[in-house]
Amino acid sequence: MSSRSRRTLPAVLGVVLACVLLLAGCNSLGGTNNAGYVPGDGQILQLAPADRGDPIELTGTSLEGDKIDLADYRGQIVVVNTWWSGCSPCRGEMPMLTKTADEYAGKATFVGINIRDSSADNGLAFERSLGVSYSSIYSPGGEALLQFSGKVSPAAVPSTAILDKQGRVAAVVTGPIPSQLTLTEVIDEIAGQDG
Repeated sequence: MSSRSRRTLPAVLGVVLACVLLLAGCNSLGGTNNAGYVPGDGQILQLAPADRGDPIELTGTSLEGDKIDLADYRGQIVVVNTWWSGCSPCRGEMPMLTKTADEYAGKATFVGINIRDSSADNGLAFERSLGVSYSSIYSPGGEALLQFSGKVSPAAVPSTAILDKQGRVAAVVTGPIPSQLTLTEVIDEIAGQDG
């Protein structure tokens, strides 16, 4: 085998392995499965204040047809959760999110981003069925997630970003949030860092 072949072989094997893993993630055992979404694993990434970058600039229209602008919430912790009504992990975590939003009223603001429903009515029916008390931006094509590029994976549903009081991404949970205690501890820690 030539030296060029020895250098190229690891690169080719790396590409083949990546393709195998990608294809394995799209079967019925995980990945997009038959539900049309890529689940996350609940990992939490917290960013130090110096690593948070610029504030998220996001405006959109709610499922109810009202304007939502995240800049209106500067000075508050904001919990942004991506979901859609056909996502069973979203359905599973929504009661906990709603409970936390109610308990943390005045400490944190919650905003959803509905990224897949074919109509706002589907999203509203989902929210009514679970007693969701906060508004969601309707972004069926996922365009709203572009503002989170590099911080929240638009492929993982649900995902939750916690913004600090300056509107910067301070923490991200990819997949369902493990527990209410996990969420409240992250919110409290970020609030403490902001002073």
